[in-house]
Amino acid sequence: MTDFTSYASFGQLRSQARQLESQTESLFLTYSSFSQNPPPAPTEEEVRVVKDLEEKLAKREEILNTLSRILDSEQVSSATKLHHLQRHKEILAEHQKEFIRLKGVVEYERQHANLLSSVRNDIDTFRSTSSSAPVDPRREADYMLNERTRIDRSNSMVDNILSQAYATREEFGRQRQVLMNIQRRVTSTASRIPGINTLIAKINTRKKRDSLIIATLVSVCILFLFFLR
Repeated sequence: MTDFTSYASFGQLRSQARQLESQTESLFLTYSSFSQNPPPAPTEEEVRVVKDLEEKLAKREEILNTLSRILDSEQVSSATKLHHLQRHKEILAEHQKEFIRLKGVVEYERQHANLLSSVRNDIDTFRSTSSSAPVDPRREADYMLNERTRIDRSNSMVDNILSQAYATREEFGRQRQVLMNIQRRVTSTASRIPGINTLIAKINTRKKRDSLIIATLVSVCILFLFFLR
C-alpha cells in the first residue's frame, strides 16, 4: 500500500513539473519579444512575465526537491523514476540559464536604446542652441560630463551581466554535482536489480532489429513501385 501511494504521489508531482516546463517555455517566447524596440522602462506586462517566470522556476525546484525526498525514502529506488528526476533537473538548469540570458539581452537592448535616444536628443539640443548663440563653456562641460555618466552606466550594466554569468556558472556546478549523484544512484540501483542490464540490452537489440525490418520493407516497396512504372 505504501509503494502504491509513493508511485501515485511521484506521478502527480511529475505531471505538475511537465506542465510547469511547458508554461515556462511559453513565457520565454513572450519575454524574448521585449528585446525588440524596448520602451525606456519595463512595462506592466514585462514585469508580470518576469514575476511569472521566477515563480514557476522556484515552484519547479521545490517540486524536484520533493521528488528527491520521495526517492530517498524508498528502500530501493526505481531506475525509471531516477531517470525521470534527472531529466527534469537538467531541463530546469537549462531554463534557469535561458532566463538569465534573456534578462541580460532585454536589459542590454533597453540600455542601448535609451543611450542612443539620449545622445540624439542632446546632439539636437546642442546644435539648436549653438546655431543661435555662442557656445557656453559650462554647457559644453556639462554635456561631456553627462556623456561620461552614460558610459559609466554602460560599464556598470556590463559588470552586472558578468556577475549574473558567474552566478550561473556556480549554479551549473551545483546542478552538475546533483546530477552526478543521481547518476550514481541509477547505476547502483541497476546493479542491485538482477537481469536489468540484460533486459536493457535485449530491448536495444529488438529496437535495432525492428528498424532494420522497417528499412528493408520500405526499400522493397520503393523498388516495387519503381518496376511498376
